[in-house]
Formats: sequence, structure tokens, C-alpha cells
Amino acid sequence: MAEKLIIVMANTDPRNGEELGAPIFQATVAAAMEYEVDVICTATAGRLMKKGVAESLVVKEGSPKTVYDFIKDAHDAGAKFYCCSPNLDLFDMTEDDLIPECSGIVGGAHLIEEVMEGDCKVMTY
Repeated sequence: MAEKLIIVMANTDPRNGEELGAPIFQATVAAAMEYEVDVICTATAGRLMKKGVAESLVVKEGSPKTVYDFIKDAHDAGAKFYCCSPNLDLFDMTEDDLIPECSGIVGGAHLIEEVMEGDCKVMTY
């Protein structure tokens, strides 16, 4: 059994809050189960790593808990969040714009290497 789970949020659109719950919740659960968990936010989901974005989103209308609260829960459980490098240019961000829970910036080669050479499982959203 793989000891690492990579969750790729590529098709998860922050404009649709209900899409954001499942991948972040799965990251929290896997981390709580003591798996190493990396959440890679790429494409439109890369916006979630920018300060102020996740704080303004909710999974369900009327919920007192923001998407950022869920990210913090996953992070506190041990999940690591990463921003894909093209997102910096795409969304006019710098490293200073990233939320504190973002562990860094990764490129496509990192993901391919992890999948092809690592002992991991991958979930995509």
C-alpha cells in the first residue's frame, strides 16, 4: 500500500464552492490516517493558494466555515498544499501572495516524477 497520496485539484473551480469540499476533506481524512498527503492546486484551483480567495468562499451557502477554514484543518492534520508554478503568472501572484498553509511552488516535472517514480496514489479533482 502506498504511504503517500497526491490530490491534484485541476478541474476544481473556486467559483463553485460545492466543488471544493470533497478534495480538501479527503486530504484531511488521509492526513488524519497518517498518510503523507500533498495537495497540488493547479489551473483554476491555483487561485485557492492566493491570500484572500479561500477566505471569501464557502462550500455550502450559509455555512459559517470558509474554504480557508477547511484548508487550515487539512494543513493542521498534516496535509501539505502546493501551488503549481504557472499559476503565479496566470493569476498575477508572487510567493508573497500565497497563504501561509502553502508549502511551496511545484512545476509539472515534480508531479510527473512523483507519479512515475514515487510510491504514491493520485486522486484528481
